[in-house]
Amino acid sequence: MTGIIYDISIWLVPVILAITLHEASHGFVALRFGDDTALQAGRVTFNPIRHIDPFGTVILPIMLLVASNGTMAFGAAKPVPVNFGRLRPWRLGVIAVAFAGPGSNLILAFVSALLLHLVPSGSGLVGEWMVNALVASMRINLILFFFNLIPIPPLDGGRILVAVLPQNLARPVARLERAGFVIILLALFVLPLLGEQLGVDLNIFQWIVGIPAYETMMWIIDLVGLR
Repeated sequence: MTGIIYDISIWLVPVILAITLHEASHGFVALRFGDDTALQAGRVTFNPIRHIDPFGTVILPIMLLVASNGTMAFGAAKPVPVNFGRLRPWRLGVIAVAFAGPGSNLILAFVSALLLHLVPSGSGLVGEWMVNALVASMRINLILFFFNLIPIPPLDGGRILVAVLPQNLARPVARLERAGFVIILLALFVLPLLGEQLGVDLNIFQWIVGIPAYETMMWIIDLVGLR
């Protein structure tokens, strides 16, 4: 039980910070491009309470921690409301607002790596917790970065794809929004189970999120001089 509580404390703080910054960034950039919907909803703020979803932000990460024996957590916040039709200029606004969330996660991963230099050596349990929490922050932010850039609406990557495609191609992609999460859940959970039965590696999440996140983390570690 003590180990589980320790693991939860290591992962839950970075998860909350990561998704708070992610959602707040959407709101701040939307306001910059002329849409105050998030502002009126009280979501243009770094106050995590305004962004926390009881299941996605707290219960889901704890469930994943228990299921993975403390090795991984993932979470989600309440989506920030944005009226994309009010953004001016529209195309640039959509791209900027959509990328603001993943971009903030990439920045936070870099900051977490830099903060590792400030943890004093020989600082005991507190120092150990700080190192583990900062490493967890790098991992969760890079996972959020690559996951949210998957080009399927309503993920941020899907919105970027709709904005850059010509209208005749953008419309059918935009129509995927209602079924987007179903497609993502099937790809992330059903395909790997099917692959196990067929003896084929169908873990798409590992290919397009896990491996890029790990390689980027190693690159950041080298870049900031941690090894």
